[in-house]
Amino acid sequence: MSTGIQANPNVQTISFRRPTSQTTTPSPARKNRHGGLLQDQLRRAQRAPWCPSWSVALRILLLVRFTGAMYSGIQDCDEVFNFWEPLHYLWKGHGFQTWEASPEYAIRSWAYILLHYLPVKVSATFIGPDKRPAFFAVRMFLAVISTICEATFYRAVVDRINYRVGRYLFFMLLCNAGMWIASSAFLPSSFAMYANTLAMAYAMEPPSSGNMRRTLFATLAFATGALVGWPFALAVAIPFVLEELFLTGTDKATAESRPSWFVGRLKRMLTCGGVAALLLVPVVGLDTLFYGKLTIVPWNIVEYNVFSDSQRGSELYGTEPVQFYLSNLLLNFNVLVPFALAALPALAVTYRFDNKRLGERYKFVDQTSPYVLLAVRLAPVYIWTAIMTAQKHKEERFMYPIYPLICFNAAVTIYLVRGWLEAAFVAVTKSPYKASQTSLFSQFTLSVVVTSCLLSLSRITALWKYYHSPMSVTYALEAAEVPRLLNVTGHITLPPHFDRPEGSKRRKYETDEEELPRIDTSVIGDWGLRLCVGKEWYRFPGHFLVPDGVRVDWIKSEFDGMLPGHFKETARKGGLLERVKGTMVADRSLNDLNREAPEFYAEVETCDYLLDLDFPLHPVETPHEPRYIADEKTWERVACQPFLDAAHSSLLSRTLWMPGELWQTQNSYGEFCLLRHKANVQRKERLHTVGAR
Repeated sequence: MSTGIQANPNVQTISFRRPTSQTTTPSPARKNRHGGLLQDQLRRAQRAPWCPSWSVALRILLLVRFTGAMYSGIQDCDEVFNFWEPLHYLWKGHGFQTWEASPEYAIRSWAYILLHYLPVKVSATFIGPDKRPAFFAVRMFLAVISTICEATFYRAVVDRINYRVGRYLFFMLLCNAGMWIASSAFLPSSFAMYANTLAMAYAMEPPSSGNMRRTLFATLAFATGALVGWPFALAVAIPFVLEELFLTGTDKATAESRPSWFVGRLKRMLTCGGVAALLLVPVVGLDTLFYGKLTIVPWNIVEYNVFSDSQRGSELYGTEPVQFYLSNLLLNFNVLVPFALAALPALAVTYRFDNKRLGERYKFVDQTSPYVLLAVRLAPVYIWTAIMTAQKHKEERFMYPIYPLICFNAAVTIYLVRGWLEAAFVAVTKSPYKASQTSLFSQFTLSVVVTSCLLSLSRITALWKYYHSPMSVTYALEAAEVPRLLNVTGHITLPPHFDRPEGSKRRKYETDEEELPRIDTSVIGDWGLRLCVGKEWYRFPGHFLVPDGVRVDWIKSEFDGMLPGHFKETARKGGLLERVKGTMVADRSLNDLNREAPEFYAEVETCDYLLDLDFPLHPVETPHEPRYIADEKTWERVACQPFLDAAHSSLLSRTLWMPGELWQTQNSYGEFCLLRHKANVQRKERLHTVGAR
């Protein structure tokens, strides 16, 4: 395709190939009049803005994604119960089982879960049986996949759209709060995001009858995201399919040759679709093995969500208003949201008032206009947002498949708006040369990108400061309480002096988690310890942060819906094939009606430890949800951390974090705590102390 002709020598254009320079060669008269100084300025102007190579972009993005994998929280309880818990079961032989993973319903793919078993085994081989390193190994594995897809997408935008758009996209991906969350989330919607991002990288090339590579690779990527991850994500591919079938791209198809041209494109699309459909074979095979019967999980998901009767369906698990996704996107993408949603209107304005920005019209008489091609690449955000908004049941993770595309749409809009400013400046000053010297345009784009990055950083910090305590407090059971129990009962004996060498300011082992000696926590399995969770069931971060041998059970709360049961436990030293036998077992108490199963509850008197949240400034107490923290005769604190009381905090201060006492006084906090049942734990300590002797 033609690179396009610029409207004037000093206004940068968007094109499907990177222009060789930003300015034309100055006239000899101007050279002589301004001399060497002008030559210097023009040479600087001709230099393209910095755009990192694929490998440099990969390394920079990877650093941020690894940080997110280590420090981001778990935003969705579905991530824990439908994915982390089955993965834990495959490794350790016990964990929570949801109705979705029951063979009776089978709407969660074991093929997808099995992909994450490799980093777990790698961690176990090189680090040991500790579960927390395995947890972060999986997250870092996901971060690597996301980074590769993002870097490939970014470079495709630089090479095929415009290097300025690519540069904006890079920094938006790098600093965005939404990408921080989604990139290392163990969710099919995140997997669909990886696949869609990679597919769009190939789809950035203009279609051509001679470009089989584009069609095949993009189709395979879209299909992988849908068949292995989430089938609804295939909706993102609708513009790509229409483009392949109906837009000539760089082909020159006359009216006479159009029928044969269409037949050729259709055959190619069907061939690529058939190849991509073969991915269903291993997916169906693995799911059939794990469920013990022929299972097509992608179809089961569609059937349950689209064709369920009035008693079933996703609406049982909550509905949200129309503006839910807009509000959620503003939290994660802040000022980028209006730019992303304005992409197609901005393109239309540019077509009307600055038509040459994407190339001269006469050059595309027999080919698809670059405006149409760019519109096709902007369309997935609108299609996906419309489909998801139309559904009554809405969740944040449902928007993950288009997160990088939101950044792309915003980057295009910012570039086009910058073009308007340049065109207006030239129209007013009548001087393209003055336009090339002003910093107005770069300041505009810089201010948008920097503002977005700062707001995202504030949002990320807020998530850590306000909501990370469930993960930290749960881990305290392994990091602090289990070593204390083992030391008290004589199972281990810590050396009498734990201080670092003289002059060191590091704390002692008893109070410094990082300095605790490695302990085989599997000994705890002989104790019969029970960790209970009540009203905070949806904040439980999973068995990967609970020591081996500690059983986790539910206690009754005001929630009256369906909670997960337990997989059929298998031997601790059993292999993967042994676990497969357990995945075939259907717990008859599990149901798809969100109907409570009282048999899953334990009596609170049998609990040794309890995870609970309390808001002392605004206490709420019910018969099923007493204030356990306030019952100091029965319970004592093991570890507590602040947790934001969102209902009694201002909208702005709970959304973003800022330093300073004035900002923090607008928030109200509670305590998320790990509690110890005094009588139960002391009794077991005495029993095991006698046993040790």
